[in-house]
Amino acid sequence: MNELRIGVVGIGHLGNYHLQKYALIPDCRITAVADVVAERAHRAAAQYGCLAFQDHRDLLGRVDAVSIAVPTVSHYETAVTFLEAGVSALVEKPITVTLAEADALIAAAGRNNAVLQVGFIERFNPAVIALAKVIQQPLFIEAHRLHPFFERGTDVDVILDLMIHDLDVILHFVKSPVAAIDAVGVSVLSEMVDIANVRLKFASGCVANITASRVTGKTLQKIRFFGIDGYHAVDYNKRDLVSLSKKISDSGRLDIFSNAVEVCQHDPLEAEIRSFVAAVQNGARPVVSGEDGRNALDLALNIAREIKKAKDEILLSIQHGK
Repeated sequence: MNELRIGVVGIGHLGNYHLQKYALIPDCRITAVADVVAERAHRAAAQYGCLAFQDHRDLLGRVDAVSIAVPTVSHYETAVTFLEAGVSALVEKPITVTLAEADALIAAAGRNNAVLQVGFIERFNPAVIALAKVIQQPLFIEAHRLHPFFERGTDVDVILDLMIHDLDVILHFVKSPVAAIDAVGVSVLSEMVDIANVRLKFASGCVANITASRVTGKTLQKIRFFGIDGYHAVDYNKRDLVSLSKKISDSGRLDIFSNAVEVCQHDPLEAEIRSFVAAVQNGARPVVSGEDGRNALDLALNIAREIKKAKDEILLSIQHGK
């Protein structure tokens, strides 16, 4: 198998982690990195023995696949450069800022036989992978993703920064169109919405209640699924799954028992990147496709619109009250 030439664009917090994981894969060779801050690019180049650039376009002709970990506003401009050249791209979430940009990336990947994968790391969480073995049709879902405030990521609201992870997981398991959205959000420490809650109703009848915050003292990342098949709780941080079901005993008594489902521990980011590499090598559809990224973005943007609508109505009511 030919060695895959790898590039990483954006050598910040996430970009450095991507480099670490690519370095573990025997079939990959990191050939170039790019960052608008020259010092960061040169530091990474010295560590991994590759070329350093400030302009991502200088990687063309030197890489077969890239990870893109630049600010969200630059996702489209960066990714389209590579996809149009037939270079496969792993784009960190959210895929882009707008649906039009997402559609353009998907089209570019299709035209040029390039793989487009979106970085939803929770899909590779061992507990989420184990959940797929036992979950059936969920009827109610409750998700909490609560983080302390970090300035990193505040170029977008908390919906695109944090909640979108849970939106992707929920869409993956519910597999039904969203029928109604009721959402509220508040700006606390930034100019963007920092805490949001949304209640989604799906055409299947499933209801999901999702809270995301980046103004919380402690980190909490949990999602719980309820259905006629039982109860399944994922702790993303601990990579742990609690799965319970019911059965009727011979005497007619209702018993609750724990499902014997194995959670095979691994590093989610390494699994994500290995999955991307495998898709590029095999020309296969990635586990998290551009279409998946677009669907999560579409829902996130609709939630943001509902929050703005609710805030505008409150402001109008206050003004009329005066």
